[in-house]
Amino acid sequence: MTLAPTRTKPTRITPEELRDWMATKEAPRVLDVRSPAEFSSSHVAGSYNVPLDLLREHRHELRDHLDQDVVLICRSGARAGQAETLLAEVGLPNLHVLDGGVLAWEQAGAPLIRGRARWDLERQVRLVAGSLVLGGVLASIVWPPARWLSGAVGGGLAFAAVTNSCAMGMLLSRLPYNQDSTTDLDSVLTALADHPAA
Repeated sequence: MTLAPTRTKPTRITPEELRDWMATKEAPRVLDVRSPAEFSSSHVAGSYNVPLDLLREHRHELRDHLDQDVVLICRSGARAGQAETLLAEVGLPNLHVLDGGVLAWEQAGAPLIRGRARWDLERQVRLVAGSLVLGGVLASIVWPPARWLSGAVGGGLAFAAVTNSCAMGMLLSRLPYNQDSTTDLDSVLTALADHPAA
């Protein structure tokens, strides 16, 4: 199914719809809002890496470079949904989210450009959260108040689920392991300007 270039496209699109749409002259801008490490590990051809933190901080500047339809991608759809809300707040009406994210894209058999394998951000969060909970339980054997560390992590994870956000993920995304020198604001704006809409 090829999507017509109108403002009535669905805000959630399937991998098949995106693949067909990208093959047309009215192809959208595809912004991948995962961390640079996740993006370099695998991404959709033709997509631009605009990490969610960068997008959040500079959405007003990005708005001026996004005058066509924009499809937002992340690992599973949660961060792309946050990016959609942030960009809608600055007046972009032409936003779409790849339903199911890169995971759904890959499951649909669509091609990915692959680089060096790295852990995605959600896996890093599980490792750190699990380690903190385990550490809190083990430390509480010697010092009982340490159990509150496990409780705090559990509460943070519950809050993250309810709000569909993750403070730990935002902090981890800023570690050098998850960074790349090509995803600062100037680099992103240059890439968007060098490849204008068709």
